[in-house]
Amino acid sequence: MLSADSITSLHDQLTSLWHAEPDADPPQPDPFLALAGRQHRANFDLWHIEDEARRPGATDAEIAAVKRAIDRTNQHRNDVAEQLDEALLRHLAGRGLPNGDAPLHSESPGPMVDRLSILALKIYHTREESLRADAPEGHAERNRARLAVLEEQRADLALCLDRLWAETLAGARRFKLYRQLKMYNDPSLNPAIYGKRRS
Repeated sequence: MLSADSITSLHDQLTSLWHAEPDADPPQPDPFLALAGRQHRANFDLWHIEDEARRPGATDAEIAAVKRAIDRTNQHRNDVAEQLDEALLRHLAGRGLPNGDAPLHSESPGPMVDRLSILALKIYHTREESLRADAPEGHAERNRARLAVLEEQRADLALCLDRLWAETLAGARRFKLYRQLKMYNDPSLNPAIYGKRRS
């Protein structure tokens, strides 16, 4: 059910597709990979929304709108990462796993898939910078070096994800769903929101 190679390939395919066709929504027959694609879409959108806030000349009103969009998109990103873990744990439950006596892993697969998604975006944009024709001297070399580091980091993380899944299936390791319990978007928990409404 979980394959880091399938996830990283999907991330790369979708990143390239969405840069060419921003509204593309290709069907994904595998339900887990469909979730991974939704999670990656949130990161893709977040990356480009955040760029808008850094645009020289952006007005205060534009930056405020971007901040609200960032909050909404980041909430969605975290929600889908939790859904990835929920799907994996449902699959494991059908096999009587995870083994409750196995050592607990500090990070669950959902946040690892999220980190792989962000690395895919960094790799895409760093490769783009390494090929930029109008860049200053040394820019291409610097970005090729950065690209090598990012690709190594992604390969390491993918290996760790596959190992965690294999060890969980073997009953040698376990993970739990860790809720993010974000407070900033909840009007009942964020005093900047509920305090303003009271006044």
